[in-house]
Amino acid sequence: MASLTQQFAGLKCPPVATTKNSKLSNFKNHCPNRKRSVISAAAVAVSNAQTRERMKLKEMFEDAYERCRTTPMEGVAFTIEDFHTALEKYDFNSEVGTKVKGTVFNTDANGALVDITAKSSAFLPVREASIHSIKHVGEAGIVPGLREEFVIIGENSSDDSLILSLRSIQYDLAWERCRQLQAEDVVVKGKVVGANKGGVVALLEGLRGFVPFSQISTKSAAEDLLEKEIPLKFVEVDEEQSRLVLSNRKAMADSQAQLGIGSVVIGTVQSLKPYGAFIDIGGINGLLHVSQISHDRVSDIATVLQPGDTLKVMILSHDRERGRVSLSTKKLEPTPGDMIRNPKLVFEKAEEMAQTFRQRIAQAEAMARADMLRFQPESGLTLSSEGILGPLTSDDLPAEGLDLSDIPPAED
Repeated sequence: MASLTQQFAGLKCPPVATTKNSKLSNFKNHCPNRKRSVISAAAVAVSNAQTRERMKLKEMFEDAYERCRTTPMEGVAFTIEDFHTALEKYDFNSEVGTKVKGTVFNTDANGALVDITAKSSAFLPVREASIHSIKHVGEAGIVPGLREEFVIIGENSSDDSLILSLRSIQYDLAWERCRQLQAEDVVVKGKVVGANKGGVVALLEGLRGFVPFSQISTKSAAEDLLEKEIPLKFVEVDEEQSRLVLSNRKAMADSQAQLGIGSVVIGTVQSLKPYGAFIDIGGINGLLHVSQISHDRVSDIATVLQPGDTLKVMILSHDRERGRVSLSTKKLEPTPGDMIRNPKLVFEKAEEMAQTFRQRIAQAEAMARADMLRFQPESGLTLSSEGILGPLTSDDLPAEGLDLSDIPPAED
């Protein structure tokens, strides 16, 4: 085929006038065939090139189709066996209760979508995002990009996606924490969030615990305690039965432990019983037994005390396990019967009498330690004049040694 240049070279136009104003118009009038021939030749060349390209693509597609139909795995390095092996390697147990690692990649008002490398994304509902009551997962710090451990609690039947929970994991951790705190016998703070006829409900470590009225140290109404934080100690922690029983009385008694036996405190009479009076001593109730009111016999407590009376009492004993404190005014009497005849004098002399009582207790303990040393000289300890045990020295032993011959034999 002749080239376009050769075709163009063979074309000739008739002579035209050479006047300046008529050159262009004469070319248009006398050479219309040359212009159309140039355009037609260019169009044919483009059409031929497109046709060849289409034919080439068609042949490639036909060849690819034939290979896929007859030998689909030819030249492919990743075989069917490799595919099954990869599935087994990266597949995980999707049973309910299984813990899985996942990354949050989207959140909304209903919950969060989590990538756990499964066949589809998993969903964390907002109610399962925290042990606390929240309205949006963001309140629990769940944001896109967070990587956390979740537990599978179900499956969505509509799309086979898994349902996850953080609340279940936090629930187990909260029970474990409560068991630990109970073992350590510590005082904790709990917020009162409800009440019923038997006591109040306190929120502690995200769990709802029950505080019976018998374990509340104050006489405040349940409504007055709502939304307040009160000190508590653990009475029962039973995860299997979902029982969490707490005591405010034990916590308050523990906080008063620094008073010790023989300490004098100011209290208010709360109620009278035939066997004694209950005294409020700074948030806990102590029992002033009828036998501990006075050295003289008290037949009717109401003749000595009335509800609302303020008085000084001495700590006689402290049962931390049961959250009970025993009190006495009998030990504060300068002379027997003063609590009945002259209670004002008893309160004036209370600290002085308590100091005397503590000294007698210290002397009794020193005598007990001395008796122990008499029977156990090999212990290597001695008792100072203040009743303090210390290392035994040669100066503490008599020159003739210890004579144990006068010690009577133990009775059967």
